[in-house]
Amino acid sequence: MTLNYSTWDDDFPPDPEEIYQDLLCAVERKSGFGLYFVQCNPVESDRFINKIPQDIPHKKIAVLRLFEPVDKLYQQITNCIQDQQIDILLIKGLEYSLYKYEKRNFGEITEGQFINLSKVPPILNHLNQQRERFRDDFPFRFVFLLRSFSLNYLIHRAPDFFDWRSGVYELPTTPELVEEESRRLLLEGDYEKYLQLTPEEKIEKVLEIQELLTEKHQTDSNRASLLFELGNLLYSAHEYETAISFYEQELKFQPDDHYAWYNRGNALLNLGDNEEAILSYNQAIKIKPYDHYAWKNRGNALRNLGRNEEAILSYNEAIGYNSHDHYSWYELGNTLRNLGRNEEAISSYNEALKYKPNDHYVWNNRGIALRNLRHNEEAVLSYDEALKIQPDDYYAWYNRGIALRSLGRNEEAILSYDQALKLNPYDHYAWNNRGNALDDLGRTEEAIFSYNQALKIKPDDNYGWYNKACCYALHGDIEQALENLQQAISLQPTEVLKRAKTDLDFDCIREDRRFQALMQLEI
Repeated sequence: MTLNYSTWDDDFPPDPEEIYQDLLCAVERKSGFGLYFVQCNPVESDRFINKIPQDIPHKKIAVLRLFEPVDKLYQQITNCIQDQQIDILLIKGLEYSLYKYEKRNFGEITEGQFINLSKVPPILNHLNQQRERFRDDFPFRFVFLLRSFSLNYLIHRAPDFFDWRSGVYELPTTPELVEEESRRLLLEGDYEKYLQLTPEEKIEKVLEIQELLTEKHQTDSNRASLLFELGNLLYSAHEYETAISFYEQELKFQPDDHYAWYNRGNALLNLGDNEEAILSYNQAIKIKPYDHYAWKNRGNALRNLGRNEEAILSYNEAIGYNSHDHYSWYELGNTLRNLGRNEEAISSYNEALKYKPNDHYVWNNRGIALRNLRHNEEAVLSYDEALKIQPDDYYAWYNRGIALRSLGRNEEAILSYDQALKLNPYDHYAWNNRGNALDDLGRTEEAIFSYNQALKIKPDDNYGWYNKACCYALHGDIEQALENLQQAISLQPTEVLKRAKTDLDFDCIREDRRFQALMQLEI
């Protein structure tokens, strides 16, 4: 019995045993080359492989199991049979070779788009081009055991090969098997494990879940759980918009699932849709008020919107439910610092470090808060702690340089900027500040070199031009001082003119008529 059923029995489910017997008769009667395609899931295919040799023991049957992508099947078959005389070759695992080479996103996969894909996977090109060779060199029956999506690939992307089919059979799935497979996938569901999967493995898992979702025997409870897992899987692949669509489908079945609301909020947060993310977190919190993760991420969304006071309330709620969550303390500290409440921010960072003392981000940001309060000695110590934990923390080296220069320790500051620039040589801020430290030491030529490096990276940086002007003025090079100052004014007239009018570095050229003319420019 093929996939085409007559009209009168549409309301009757196909009998799996009847379909199996039809397939058995077909491969038993036929001699020589033949192509048979059996649509079934992996569990059914394993049962089929074990059962068919018992039911036709007089036929010589070989099995080729593919566990990874292959570009050419001909050699795989040759290696498998090794000049044996066989009647039937069962092939399982062709799907591994189908989606490895597709350049597309998960959204296309989840929408079942198998036709207008980017290109034909090499294995299907191979089957199309080598079909006569298969027929002439392999005088036996091929039985391909395929998932439904694999069959779709063959139909649409390997039409020459598929057109030689001797039969297509669909082994109906029983309710028991649907339940068994669903339970297996749900038990295997683990976000951390999803993160470790290759893109090909993620696609395979997506398609496996998709197939189970379409099963007519699927229960609503399992369907909801599978939709949630599909959302998590897509989230792990950074396909946030598609993940949201599956969380929303799951919520139609289980509107009180706070995990789905929470994960939907996280996906929206990653997309920058903070307003909608807050609404999602609100729903999660309404269902489970003590979920500190939802309160914390709600705080992140509020802070992204500049609603810092509300964010603080949200972080405090998170801390109220879990005072040991260092991340909530850390984010609370960042928000307090944004508001200029540096003393409170430091207290919050200290709490975070009680629970995770090796977090270099906390030490670095604590240093910034201390520097804001002009506690530069303590700030340097905080940056040093960050660098003990993470020696290649660019920001800690850079911020340490700023604090050291504020203390007048310019030689050390330069060494700190040099370390930062080893890690990020294209940061014009570090080059500029390095120039400032060199200028403080009277090393004018080196300072100008540093400013020039900054301007190579960012030619419209008014600070670089202004700092060069100061250096040249102090060095007595009036022409260069005026030229660079004019460049700075052209980029940021209001700020630069205000600064230059009182800057002691220009005292030596203040009586120059050209300098005075620049100072008279209209803002």
